[in-house]
Amino acid sequence: MKDIKILPKGFFLKKNVTEIAKDLLGKIIVTQIDGLYTSARIVETEAYDGTIDKACHAFPNKLTKRTEVMFKEGGRSYVYLCYGIHHLFNIVTHEDGVAKAVLVRAVQPIEGVEIMKNRRNTSNELLLGNGPGKVAQALGLNLKHNDKLLFQENGIIYIGSEMNNTIFEICVSTRVGVDYAEEDALLPWRYYIKGNPHISKK
Repeated sequence: MKDIKILPKGFFLKKNVTEIAKDLLGKIIVTQIDGLYTSARIVETEAYDGTIDKACHAFPNKLTKRTEVMFKEGGRSYVYLCYGIHHLFNIVTHEDGVAKAVLVRAVQPIEGVEIMKNRRNTSNELLLGNGPGKVAQALGLNLKHNDKLLFQENGIIYIGSEMNNTIFEICVSTRVGVDYAEEDALLPWRYYIKGNPHISKK
């Protein structure tokens, strides 16, 4: 994609995970998998904090084979299988030893739209990335793409920003599908671009 600048590693290490989740809105995910190039704008995110958040896989600082990537230095992918069906793409944040991540809940396709349609088996562009499982499928991501650095040029996956960023309003709500997290289900840690037709739900 022209006029895109790859985010530096420092982007993923600074600030609170909720601030990074907001800052990721409008940024561009690029995947180059099996010779197929796709790009999409992040339009919806959710923040997760393994130190205090019962909705996070790593709570309370629980290191397992699945969560070990979350304890690594930020700026890498965390891809896991949900309900044995859907792959979900997350972005690990913060310094080594601190388990925090941002779930990419929805994207707006930019390049490689026909590739995404084939992967998703739909001709409706609004249904290509309007949910976290759809995001991974459209971008060609699965467990093989877990623990990949996201700030390397010409990497399999990388995240960048456009030279001319558009201005948008951010909406805030509780996260989706985390009722099991008791009081933490009420945390206002979901963010999306107001009025964007590609988000998962209002």
